[in-house]
Amino acid sequence: MLARCSGAALQGLDGVEVSVEVDIAPGLPGLSIVGLADAAVQESRERVRAALRNGGFRVPLTRVVVSLAPADLRKEGPAFDLPIALGLLVASAQLPAEQLAGIWCAGELGLDGRLRPVRGALALALAARRCGARALVLPAANGAEAALVKGLTVWCAGSLAQVVALLADPAQASPCRPLPAQGVPPTLDLADVKGQPHGRRALEIAAAGGHHLLLVGPPGSGKTMLARRLPGLLPPLEQPEMLELTQLYSVAGLLGGHGSLLSQRPFRAPHHGCSGAALIGGGAIPRPGELSLAHCGVLFLDELAEFRRDVLDQLRQPLEEGEVWISRTRQRSRFPAQVALVAATNPCPCGWFGDPERVCSCGEQRRERYWSRLSGPLLDRIDLQVIVRRLEAEQLVADFEPRASPGHQSESSRLVAQRVRQARARMSQRNPGGCANSLLGGADLRRHSHLIPKALALWEGAIRQRRLSARSAERLLRVARTIADLNGEGSIGAEAVAEALTFRSFDRP
Repeated sequence: MLARCSGAALQGLDGVEVSVEVDIAPGLPGLSIVGLADAAVQESRERVRAALRNGGFRVPLTRVVVSLAPADLRKEGPAFDLPIALGLLVASAQLPAEQLAGIWCAGELGLDGRLRPVRGALALALAARRCGARALVLPAANGAEAALVKGLTVWCAGSLAQVVALLADPAQASPCRPLPAQGVPPTLDLADVKGQPHGRRALEIAAAGGHHLLLVGPPGSGKTMLARRLPGLLPPLEQPEMLELTQLYSVAGLLGGHGSLLSQRPFRAPHHGCSGAALIGGGAIPRPGELSLAHCGVLFLDELAEFRRDVLDQLRQPLEEGEVWISRTRQRSRFPAQVALVAATNPCPCGWFGDPERVCSCGEQRRERYWSRLSGPLLDRIDLQVIVRRLEAEQLVADFEPRASPGHQSESSRLVAQRVRQARARMSQRNPGGCANSLLGGADLRRHSHLIPKALALWEGAIRQRRLSARSAERLLRVARTIADLNGEGSIGAEAVAEALTFRSFDRP
């Protein structure tokens, strides 16, 4: 007897329908799974047998073949346990076939028949709605997550026996509902940063225009402190961004059982010893890396010059295009990667080159070798390059002085974020698709960047003197456009171009 049940496999960020076909035929007892299944799927044979037996169902003592179609799509993970078990029940006449019509299901089975959660429930729910499923059956721990998809009925169950009872009497099913969105925790305040006016201004420009930022300075100068305050300056996430970010973390298995939309912009800070696959994404069946997990947020690369050069060079194309394509023999997966990159590094291995009081112990050759890990094309893609100086003793003790007044306090993140939102509103009204200035194409940049004559002459002189590439020249103009937006100016003046030039500290003529 032949039975069919619908499941889904993850392909990149999306779910793909998989038809689970179960055939029972005369022959020696055994269960074979075909259809390009990985080890976790092959091991489901033992889990399904034990779950059926301990759940009070009959295990067919004959030859059983399970086919996962399409056969050329690689399947991984234990999510096919439930559809295989239900297909076996239909094929052995323990469950009417019509009860599975239009039903999608996914879940890992314990040996006692209990259902365990699986990753990617939100992607599976989107695929089920796209294909017109009647209902989606998932473990109870995945129900609230899948219920975020509007227009799809989601049933939750704690065990295989409960699933069978729901299919027999759908009226007793209580549809799952999403949890309310989590509140955004308080962010780190920019007012806590002492001094560093140039670095604070760079953060504001990076937040307003979506520009990448490089901070170079000695140890303890405040590079990490500045970087960690960037998420608090960015505008709140919009609903489509929340859904895409939640789907991304669901596919990566990092939602942690929360069934609510992620409403906070991510801040990812991978260690400098991470591999290319960990940073960009990869694996036999591609999964998102730290770059994609920072989508709509901040990717902070501390100790940038300590990363392997081949790892850093893999960032070039994703930073330019805002997405990652990972190609394998049998599939090609896309992951979004629209991030604000903040990188920090010391000026040399010992960290004290250029400091007015500390002497650098590195020779010229060692410093050149240290900086050679950062390729020119990568630096070319970083719009803002800032040298961060060590604070003087007077600045460090200012807050502890008896007569310290509130006037000594730096601007708070709330005030800076307000200016950022106003600048983003101007970009949204002017730029195609409401994109940030960093995403403007060459033609759109020329159309929306009117330079007064003095600004045009200053820009041309900088290109000649610093021998800027076409990409660097355009990025300089994008930063000037963002500075003009922050200042509420329609045209780009000479002051905006001059300020933008102060954030190009490492252009080499």
